[in-house]
Amino acid sequence: MSNINIKELAKVLNLSTSTVSRAFRDNSDISKETKDKILAAAKEHNYQPNHYASNLREQRSKTIAVIVPELGNNFFSQAIHGIERIARGKGYHILIYATDDDYEKEVSFIRHLHNGRADGIIMSVSGEANDHTYLNELNQQRLPLVFFDRVYEDIITPRVITNDYDSSFAAARHLIKQGCKRIAYLVINKNLSIGKTRMQGYLDALEKYNIPFDDHLIVDCTNSYKRNNAILKEMFRKLKPDGVFTSVERLAFATYYACYDMNISIPRDVKVVGFSSLVIAPLLNPSLTTVTQPATQIGIEAASLLFKMLEFPEQVNINEKIILDSKLIKRNSTAKGQ
Repeated sequence: MSNINIKELAKVLNLSTSTVSRAFRDNSDISKETKDKILAAAKEHNYQPNHYASNLREQRSKTIAVIVPELGNNFFSQAIHGIERIARGKGYHILIYATDDDYEKEVSFIRHLHNGRADGIIMSVSGEANDHTYLNELNQQRLPLVFFDRVYEDIITPRVITNDYDSSFAAARHLIKQGCKRIAYLVINKNLSIGKTRMQGYLDALEKYNIPFDDHLIVDCTNSYKRNNAILKEMFRKLKPDGVFTSVERLAFATYYACYDMNISIPRDVKVVGFSSLVIAPLLNPSLTTVTQPATQIGIEAASLLFKMLEFPEQVNINEKIILDSKLIKRNSTAKGQ
């Protein structure tokens, strides 16, 4: 009897080739009953798994690297939790690297990982990079890469993002409907993917509802809490916004601090909404209206994409983009009549 290949065996069993392949690797996500069924059919049909390929797989580090801009942000801690959940199920460990939005650190981490410390990389990019060509080295060395949340648009690789434009439009529209006419948009890097997309949603909402655009109300902030405090106090003194839309979590905190120092009442004097996955947002005083991203699910999807690249590279579309929906959660920081 001649040997059959894995596709033929999968057809006999009415299963996918990936399920058959995972059974021979003894993956934990395949039930014992299914494994036994596959192994029995393999023996019956004289199927011989590729032990050479299996041996190559066993030489892997069983580690994936996760590169994020910061660890103090609740969004990233939740995303890492999702990544770790998938990695653990695959028998992998994760290494976490924080760039602090420093481009040189990001480049250094990537090059360091070429020494075999990790089998693949899941990354949310730094806010300072201009030249991303160093990432092409990953392709040459066959180190899989998945972006999540913050991406480089000129690097072709799978990515998991959220509907930032729609979410920003909805957040700005909410402020407008709550009576705001001078809405400040706080951003750290307008040139980064999320900075541009979120700002466009804000701009289009102003246009849609005939709110005059004042470019001074797009306020460039930094990664420094101390500098942001000074920037925002100057904004409140000179521009007197009645609404603030923060594009990242740390700027929502900075807004609260500046308002507290200046005796500005939220939401009576200014209404605040921001992107944040902060679990305690309902407990702030006042509770913070947020655009909440499905951070844990983003991590799960990103890790699942990376393991697909590792296990079944021929099935991966390098242009694959998974877009998840964020949710606008209305709380007291944008309430009327307070």
